Amino acid sequence: MRSLIARGLATVATATLAAATVLVPAAQAAAAPYEVLVFSKTAGFRHDSIPTGIQAIRDLGAANGFTVTATEDANAFSAANLATYEAVIFLSTTGDVLNATQQTAFQNYVNGGGGYLGVHAAADTEYDWAYYGQLVGAWFSGHPAIQQATVKTEDNTHPATSHLGATWSRSDEWYNYRTNPRSTARVLQSLDESTYSGGTMNGDHPITWCHPQGSGRSFYTGLGHTIQSYAEPAFRSLLLGGIRYAAGQVAADCSPRTGGGSTTVEGEAYTSNFGVQPAGHGTASGGRTVGYIDNGDWAGYASVNASGAKTFSARVSSAGAGGTIRVRAGSQTGTVLGTVTVPNTGSWDTFRTVSTNLTATGSGPIFLTFSGGSGSLFDVDTFTITR
Repeated sequence: MRSLIARGLATVATATLAAATVLVPAAQAAAAPYEVLVFSKTAGFRHDSIPTGIQAIRDLGAANGFTVTATEDANAFSAANLATYEAVIFLSTTGDVLNATQQTAFQNYVNGGGGYLGVHAAADTEYDWAYYGQLVGAWFSGHPAIQQATVKTEDNTHPATSHLGATWSRSDEWYNYRTNPRSTARVLQSLDESTYSGGTMNGDHPITWCHPQGSGRSFYTGLGHTIQSYAEPAFRSLLLGGIRYAAGQVAADCSPRTGGGSTTVEGEAYTSNFGVQPAGHGTASGGRTVGYIDNGDWAGYASVNASGAKTFSARVSSAGAGGTIRVRAGSQTGTVLGTVTVPNTGSWDTFRTVSTNLTATGSGPIFLTFSGGSGSLFDVDTFTITR
């Protein structure tokens, strides 16, 4: 029997929405009914658009064959309860909203074939849970003031974006992200940073994307800060397409595009080095990192060319001194393209992503040089170069 966790929380104050109800074609709408869970717990900033967003999703469900349970009770994240839903929507969640047991249940749910959809501040959530970082695709970094910008459609074959033209001018709160998800996700929409002030992603600014996750599916959009967003027919259609994809009701190719301008490398895949060794970590990609890093050590990657490199991000851990990574071109003493600081993350198995823009230019293989205090500094799991 279904566990009706916090059913009472499903009733929220709603705003009257002027937009017409979004409908899918009759053949699609005739599909078997399904259920989605909307989760909107906040442990940080709370968006005043949350009640309106919940009602918008309810309206979409009523018109398109799915039912909605809304809750802020994290106890809903049990294996038995999650099994009743085809998708879970994180609607502008913030901060640390799930405990370790609930995290495990949700991870198993998605990897086992469930769906995740993140809206806006879902990227400002669970910074200390590495799996969630992979699931959402990129964590929030900051944002400028609400303003109008041009959104570019990069993929109009997905049901979430098939109704959109090549560009879409609208107002919202435009998030910058700590990393660029292009190498791990199919980017559906991006921002034209020349059309607004405050973009920090060096001209390559994904804002909506999707990707497979285990046997499940992930969809995220950075749109949806404002109450007005949920009255926009085009945004409601975007949400509907994302929900139907996450719930497995429609198929879509969400694999990263090949040749998309990004290269992700396992840290231990160096082709030359000084001082470092592979280190085993159960929570690392592939189970290993480049580790045993001391001050003055370095690693070279002959398969990664520095030409055109614009950003660098690395998944790192440290229970040591932390330190600095310098990204160099050509050799361990070559031109420094950029520098990023690695903090103590709390343990060798607690990974975080650090990133920086590469402001210099160079050619030849990428080299990473490491500096800091005494003893072991940090480990590097993977790193990504974006061009």
